[in-house]
This record gives sequence, structure tokens and C-alpha cells, in this order.
Amino acid sequence: MEGKLYLVPTPIGNLKDITLRALEVLQNVDIIAAEDTRQSLKLLNHFNIKKTLISYHQHNEQGKSENIINQIKEGKNIAIISDAGSPGISDPGSVIVLKCIEQNIRFEVLPGATAITTALVYSGLDTTKFIFRGFLPRENKERKPIIDDLINRSETLILYEAPHRLLKTLEFLYENIGNRKISMCRELTKLYEEIIRLNLEEAVEYYKQNAPRGEYVLVIEGKSKEDIDKDERAKWDTLTIEEHIQKFMNEGLNKKDAMKKVAKDRGVSKSEIYKHSLNINLIT
Repeated sequence: MEGKLYLVPTPIGNLKDITLRALEVLQNVDIIAAEDTRQSLKLLNHFNIKKTLISYHQHNEQGKSENIINQIKEGKNIAIISDAGSPGISDPGSVIVLKCIEQNIRFEVLPGATAITTALVYSGLDTTKFIFRGFLPRENKERKPIIDDLINRSETLILYEAPHRLLKTLEFLYENIGNRKISMCRELTKLYEEIIRLNLEEAVEYYKQNAPRGEYVLVIEGKSKEDIDKDERAKWDTLTIEEHIQKFMNEGLNKKDAMKKVAKDRGVSKSEIYKHSLNINLIT
């Protein structure tokens, strides 16, 4: 009989955050595939779990995925764990999930501790909508297109960052998205957990004076509706209201609909737009 794959989240710091279901799975599978076998051995020893450990990380994920699937087809039950958090989220796991779907292999994803939602709630920023982008590329020329794509989004932005790159990343963000609120969460659930809430300008100055320590989750305020509306209106500054109306009429709108759209674009009343429409010879 064919076996099954389990993707098992592990604690992001505090070992008490492991679930009873995760322990049950780890105790009953035949093999555990770990991102770092030495790191995972500490967790397994803590809970007295003795299993065959194999390595499964970003550098061998493609090849190892096929090997794991072959063993599952032979009847083995295998769990994948990362050093901390959920496999597949900024950690190995997504490759084998896709292969399982393609080959109709049974797999199960367990819920568990995650730094993303923990940091988001800690931040005090908008939790109704957010974008998780993981680690940004190291080089600014590779980061720039990503941030350019996100700069006008209203969703809260969540990033991961290592301590030795934190200041450079904060400086990059300040230069490219402006002085937004940011929550910097480090060592979540651990003894030295720390949450610092500043704006980006203050954050840059803070870490120039204080060396970053530990892994960070950065939670950044999305673009405000006021700023979005302001930038949207600014796009029309090069056109007079008359030219703006004519633009939409040239695109096929009738006079009435064109004036409505111009009023919305510019954030002014329709009566104000109507006054300007009388100054030009519009085709109705």
C-alpha cells in the first residue's frame, strides 16, 4: 500500500508551541526529512522521537523530492520539517507538494506556529489584508522591481530579514517607499523576543546605533488611501479639466459619463466639472 507525505510545522522558537498532532505524526512516520538534520535532532531528542533522518534543503530539493516520492510509492510514510515554522513558506516544501499533485501522491499539510501571523498581530498594523514577500533579494537592482510592484499597494507588507542585512534593507525601504510605520519583530517566542515599532526613518537611525541580533520579521504599513488618492489625482495635473473631459470622450464615453469619471479622478464635485465643460465645444 502506498504511503503518505506529511508537511509538519515546527516551533519558531518556543518548543512548547509544537502541536499534539505534529508530535503524533513525527512519532509514527518511517522517515523524517529535515532542512538541517543537526538542528532538527535537538527538537526530536527533546520529545524523545527516534526516527531515520534525511536531509532535505533548498540545494537538494529537486533531486530529493523524487527520491522521497519513490519511497512513498513503496509504502513509506514520510514527514518533512524545516528548522522553524511551516515547510513550503520561505523553506523547502513547495517543490514536493507540486510533484505530489502531479503524481497523485497523498499528502497532508499540518497547521502550526508561524512567524508571519504572530508578527502581523504584534505590529498593530492592518491585519485585514497583507502581502507576505519573504526575503528580498540581496542586491538593490534585484529588489527594486519587487518594491516598485508593491509601493502603491494598500496591504500591510511582511518581509523576513537576517540581522547582517537588516540595516541595508531598512535604508532601501526608506529610500523607495518613504517614511512608513514599521514593526520589527525579532526572536519571536524566544527568551529575548523583542518588538520595536517605529517609522522607517527612525528605524534606520536606531539600527545605526544598535547592532541587529537574531532573525527579523518586518511588518510595514501599506500605502494609505489618502496617499493613493493624492497620487491618482496628481496623474492628471498635466491636463486641464477640459482636456481631461475630452480625453475620455475621445475614448468613447458620452459627455455625461466623461464628466463623472473626471470628477472621480480629480476628487471634485460634478458641478465643478460641469462649469469647465461649458468652456469648450464638446460633441454630445
